[in-house]
Amino acid sequence: MLAVPASRELRPPAILSSPSVLFIVSTVSGERSDTRLLLTRNAVSRERHSEEYCAMYGICGAREDGKVLNCPFGSPSVKPDDLFSQKIQSLCPTITGNVCCSEAQFDTLRSQVQQLTCSPHQSTFINVTNTAKVKGNLTVSGIDFYASDAFGEGLYESCKDVKFGTMNTRALNFIGAGAQNFTEWYAFIGRRAPLDVPGSPYAMTFKPTAPVSSGMKPMNVSTYSCGDISLGCSCGDCPQSPVCANTALPPHHEGGSCAAKCVDVSLTILYIILISMFLGWGLFHRKRKGNQTFRMNPLSDIKDSGEVIRKKDENLPAQMVEDSPQTGSRVQLSIVQGYMSKFYRRYGTWVARNPILVLSLSLAVILLLCVGLIHFKVETRPEKLWVGPGSKVAEEKRFFDTHLAPFYRIEQLILATVPDAGAQKLPSIVTEDNIKLLFEIQKKVDGIRANYSGSMVSLTDICMKPLDKDCATQSVLQMDPQNLENYGGVEHVNYCLQHYTSADSCRGAFKAPLDPSTSLGGFSGNNYSEASAFIVTYPVNNVIDKEGNETDKAVAWEKAFIQLVKNELLPMVQSKNLTLSFSSESSIEEELKRESTADVITILISYLVMFAYISLTLGDTPHLSSFYISSKVLLGLSGVMLVMLSVLGSVGFFSAIGVKSTLIIMEVIPFLVLAVGVDNMCILVHAVKRQPLELPLEGRISNALVEVGPSITLASLSEVLAFAAGSFIPMPACRVFSMFAALAVLLDFLLQVTAFVALIVFDFLRAEDKRVDCIPCMKISSSHADTPKGIGGRSPGLLARYMKEIHAPILSLWGVKIAVISIFAAFTLACIALATRVEPGLEQQIVLPQDSYLQGYFNNVSEYLRIGPPLYFVVKNYNYSSESSHTNQLCSISQCGSKSLLNEIARASLTPESSYIAMPAASWLDDFLVWISPEAFGCCRKFTNGSYCPPDDQFPCCSSDTGSCGLGGVCKDCTTCFRHSDLNNDRPSTSQFKEKLPLFLNALPSADCAKGGHGAYTSSIDLQGYENGVIQASSFRTYHTPLNKQIDYVNSMRAAREFSSRVSDSLKMEIFPYSVFYMFFEQYLDIWRTALINLAIAIGAVFVVCLVITCSLWSSAIILLVLAMIIVDLMGVMAILNIQLNAVSVVNLVMSVGIGVEFCVHITHAFSVSCGDRDQRVRDALGTMGASVFSGITLTKLVGVIVLCFSRTEVFVVYYFQMYLALVLLGFLHGLVFLPVVLSMFGPPSRCKLVEKQEDRPSVSLRP
Repeated sequence: MLAVPASRELRPPAILSSPSVLFIVSTVSGERSDTRLLLTRNAVSRERHSEEYCAMYGICGAREDGKVLNCPFGSPSVKPDDLFSQKIQSLCPTITGNVCCSEAQFDTLRSQVQQLTCSPHQSTFINVTNTAKVKGNLTVSGIDFYASDAFGEGLYESCKDVKFGTMNTRALNFIGAGAQNFTEWYAFIGRRAPLDVPGSPYAMTFKPTAPVSSGMKPMNVSTYSCGDISLGCSCGDCPQSPVCANTALPPHHEGGSCAAKCVDVSLTILYIILISMFLGWGLFHRKRKGNQTFRMNPLSDIKDSGEVIRKKDENLPAQMVEDSPQTGSRVQLSIVQGYMSKFYRRYGTWVARNPILVLSLSLAVILLLCVGLIHFKVETRPEKLWVGPGSKVAEEKRFFDTHLAPFYRIEQLILATVPDAGAQKLPSIVTEDNIKLLFEIQKKVDGIRANYSGSMVSLTDICMKPLDKDCATQSVLQMDPQNLENYGGVEHVNYCLQHYTSADSCRGAFKAPLDPSTSLGGFSGNNYSEASAFIVTYPVNNVIDKEGNETDKAVAWEKAFIQLVKNELLPMVQSKNLTLSFSSESSIEEELKRESTADVITILISYLVMFAYISLTLGDTPHLSSFYISSKVLLGLSGVMLVMLSVLGSVGFFSAIGVKSTLIIMEVIPFLVLAVGVDNMCILVHAVKRQPLELPLEGRISNALVEVGPSITLASLSEVLAFAAGSFIPMPACRVFSMFAALAVLLDFLLQVTAFVALIVFDFLRAEDKRVDCIPCMKISSSHADTPKGIGGRSPGLLARYMKEIHAPILSLWGVKIAVISIFAAFTLACIALATRVEPGLEQQIVLPQDSYLQGYFNNVSEYLRIGPPLYFVVKNYNYSSESSHTNQLCSISQCGSKSLLNEIARASLTPESSYIAMPAASWLDDFLVWISPEAFGCCRKFTNGSYCPPDDQFPCCSSDTGSCGLGGVCKDCTTCFRHSDLNNDRPSTSQFKEKLPLFLNALPSADCAKGGHGAYTSSIDLQGYENGVIQASSFRTYHTPLNKQIDYVNSMRAAREFSSRVSDSLKMEIFPYSVFYMFFEQYLDIWRTALINLAIAIGAVFVVCLVITCSLWSSAIILLVLAMIIVDLMGVMAILNIQLNAVSVVNLVMSVGIGVEFCVHITHAFSVSCGDRDQRVRDALGTMGASVFSGITLTKLVGVIVLCFSRTEVFVVYYFQMYLALVLLGFLHGLVFLPVVLSMFGPPSRCKLVEKQEDRPSVSLRP
C-alpha cells in the first residue's frame, strides 16, 4: 500500500494515527534511500543534514496535555539493543540497523498521537525550523518536512479508499479528516493540535522542494499503488485492485420497461388479430343467417305457432315446464342434475311438512360448532402470519437468533426543522438552542421509570451496551458526552461532525466514533452542519423467546416512552417550531391492535345497511296497504343471522382443533359469506314467489328447490372446492383464510337449504295467515289481503321486467354484441398488460390508522435516513484450521482469494443500484488477522513471560482512568504476539487461531489499538464448540442502501439471496443473508407465484365441479372464461389504482372467484335449461335469474361497500372499498352484460326439447 517491500503488506491507516503513517514512511524511506546528501547546517540547531544522522533525537519536554516534545539537537543514529530492535521490527521488519529514535520516543508513538521518525537518514528530509523552551529545556516546536508532490499523490491514492473495519468507513476519515487530496491530508497532519485534541504537538510544514544550499532532498521514494498485485489489497480497500478486475460485476438488469413495452405491443397485435377474426366471422355468420331466414320464410307460421305455446307461460321459468301440463316441452338434465332434481323435489316436500324439525336440527348442529369459540384466539405475530413453518427465512432467523444474537429493538426520535416562509431550503437544526433542547429530551428519556411487575425499569436496564457499561445511544450528544452545563457548545459539535473519527473528545460514552449519517438527516454530501433533522436512536436488547422477561421489560419501558413523547416531548418540541416523529419496537403491533378496533363502527354500519337492503329486496313490490304483511324484514334478518352463524360455526370448529384466527378472516369472511348467502336467499325467495298460487305451499317449495337447487348447489360446491384447494398454499395467512372460508361457505349453503327453507315456509304461512311481519303474533283481518295479485303472486317485479324487456333486448342487437365483445376483449388484454405492473408489498402507512403517530414517522424515515437496514452475511461451519482454505475464501486482505466472500461483497457494493449493498462488510476475520499481525504493534502483544499484554492505554498498562499513562509501567517490555516468522504466509496456525480468537473478542478498542473486537464483533461469532476447528456461525455486517418503497425492500432481499447463492456455489460454503425485515418480506419474493397458483386452483376447482354436475364442457368453459376475465380485469384495476399485491389482495382475488361464480353459474344454468333460440334463452335467463343476481349481489354489495369509503384506516379504503367496489362492478358487467352476449352467440345447445305431451317422469340425458 505504501512504500514497503513487496513481500509484506502494511495496513497502517487502519490502525495508526496520521503522523504514524509518516513515521512508517520515513523509516522505510531511510532503508530504501540510496542517495547520499551533502552535509549542511541548520539555521536553528546548526545540525548536519546527511545520512546516518538525526535532525532531532530524544525527549526534552512535554506539553500541558502530556504530549511529549522532541529535542532539536542533531546526533548520529544509534544502534538499538535486541529488545528495542524487536519492538521496532514488530512495526517495520525492514529496519535492522541504526535508528533516530530512543526507546522512550518509540513508546510515545504507541501511546499517543505523536510525530516520530526513526529513520537513520532523518536529517536528509526533516529540518527543525522553530524551537521553544519548556521548563528550561529547548524543544521542537516546528519542522519542515520535504516530500515531493509525486510521493504525496502516490501516498494519498494508495490510502484514500482503505476502510476502517470496525466502523466500516474510510480510514482517511480517521487519519485525514476526510481529506479529498494529498494537500488537504498534509494540511491536517501538519497542523499543531490544540491542547487535548488529537494531532501533532508541533507544527509541520510540508514542502515539495528543498533549498539547493541546504543539501537536503525531498523524500521521493516509490509508493506502491493499492492496485499492486504484491500488496493483495481487498476490493473494498482499493477499487483498482486486481481482485476487482478479475471477476466481472454482476449484470444490472434494466429491462423492466423494455419487457413491459414488449408485452404491450404483443397484446396489441393479438387484439387486432382476434378482433379481425371475430369481425370476419361475424359478417360471414350474419350473411349466412340472413340467407337461411329468407329461404325459411314460408315456414314462419310454424315458428309463430311455437311462440304461442311459449307465451302461455312466459312468466314461468322454462326449467319448470317439465312438470306442468300446460307446456309442450321438457328439459333433458345431466345424470347428476337429474338426481339432484329428484332429491330436491322430495326434500322440498319434506321440509315444507316438517319445518320445525329441520330448523331445530340445523340450528343444533351449528350451535354445537360454535361451542369451539371458547378456544378462540387471534394470531397477530407476523412470523406466524406471513411465513410458513418450513420457510427458509424462518429457519435462517432461528439460526441467527440462536447462534449469534437476536437483532436489537429500536426506539427512535426524529426532530426536524420546518421551512421558513418563502424559503425552499430547510434551516439547519445544528444550533445552540436545538442542542440544548436535545439535552432536555435526553434527560427526560433517561428519567423514564416503567413499572414492570412491581419493579421500575429504566433505559440503562434494557439498553444495548457494547462495552458492558454505557448505552450505545446514537445521538449527536454522544459527540459531546458532557452534561448540559459543561458541554462544549455548538462549535465543538460542528468540529466533531467533521472530525468524528479522529478526535478522542468526540467519542461517545461507549468509546466508539459515531457516524453523523446515523444521527443527522436532511443534508447533502458531508455537509453535516446543514442537517435539518436530529435522529436519536436507542438500541435495546432483544431476546429469542417473546415470552421472556427481558422483552416484557422492554415493552413496558416502550409504552412509558411513547406516553412521555406524546404528553411532554411533543409539546416541548412544537413550542420550538420543530417537528417530532417517534416510534418504538412495539409501536406497529400496538397501532395494529388499535386499527382492528378503529373501524368497528364503520364495518357494523356497512353490515346494517346491507341487512336493511336485504330485508327490503326479499319482499314484494311495496304497497302501502299491504306492506306490513308482504314485507320480509324478519325473514331477511333471520337469513343474515344464519350467515353469521355459518361464520361463527367455521371459526368455532377450527378454534376447537387449535387453529388460530386472523384479522383478515374476521374482516373478509363475513363479507364473502354474506355475498354468497344473500344471493342464495334472493334466488330461493324469488323462486318460491314465481310459483303459481294454485299450488299448495309444499308444492311451491318443492318446485322452487327443483328450479334453483341445482344451480345453488353447483355454485356453492364450486366455491367450497375453490377455497378448500387454497388451503394447500404455504403462506399461513392465505391458507388459514381458505380453510375458514371453505367451511363457512359450506355451512352457509347447508343452512340455506335447511334452516332458511324452513324459515321461508314459516314466512309464507305467516303471510297467508295475514300476520304482520316482525310481529307475527299480530293478525290483520282486512280487505287488503285480497288484492288482485295476492300475497306472493306471480306478477314479476320491476327489476325482472327491466331485465327481460329492456336489458335483454338491447343486448340482443347485433351491433351491441359486436361492441360488447370488442370492448371487453380490449379491456381484458389491457388489464393483462397492466397486471404485470402490479408491485408486491404492503405500505406500512396504509395498514395503520390515518391518525396514527407512525404515519409521520415513516414519512420522516424515508426523507431523512441516509443508510438502510443492517445486512448480515452469515457463514455456517467455517473451518479455520491450517489445512482448510476457508480463511482465504472469506477474508479480503493479503493472500485472500480474489473471489472471497468479502471481496465479492466489496465488489457488489460498487453497483449499489442493483446489489442494494451500500458498502463493503465489516469483517471480524480481517480485523482479527490484522490484530494478530506483527504490523499491528499496539494490538496483540505479550509480556516477556508469554501472557497477553493489552494496549498501553488500558489496564494494567495504564492504571489511570482519566489522565495520561506513564511509559515506564508494567507493559514497557511488551512485544507483538508473533513475528512474521511465526506465521505461515501471514496466517495463524490452528492452535494460534484457537488461542487468540477469544482474546481478540475480549479486547477493548482504544486509541492504541482500534482493532479490538469487543463490542464490534462480540455477537458476530458463535464460539460454542469452536475448539474443534470449526466455527458453527459467524457473520459479516454491511448495510443495504436506503430503502424507501416496498419494492425496494423486496428487490434488496431478492438481490441478497441471489448474491449469497452465487457465492455459496462458488466457494462451496453455506452462506445466507439476513436482515431484520426479511421475515416480513419473504412472502413477496413468491407472491406472484402464490397468487397465480391459488387463483388457478380456485378457478380450476370451479371448472371441475361445473363439468361434473352439468356434464357440459361447453358451459363449463364459458364459466371458466368469464371467471378468468373477472380476475384479470380486477388485477388490471389494481394496477390503475396502485393497489399492491400482498396477502390481503391475494385473499381478495381468491374471494373474487367465489363471488364471480355467483354472477356466472346461475345465469348459465338458467340459459342451458331454457327453450327457444339463443336470444330467447338469454332473455328468459335474465328475466328469472338476472334480477336475483343483480339484487342479491350487486346492489347488496354496493350499499355495503360504499359505507367503507368513510373508514379511518386506509387499508379498508384501498383493499376493501376500492377492491370490493371494483369486484362488484366487474362481476355485474361480466355476469349481466358480457356473459349474456357470449351465451347468445356461442352458448351451448338448449336442454329444453319440444314434446307433444307431459312425461310421467323427468328424462335424463347425457347430452351437454
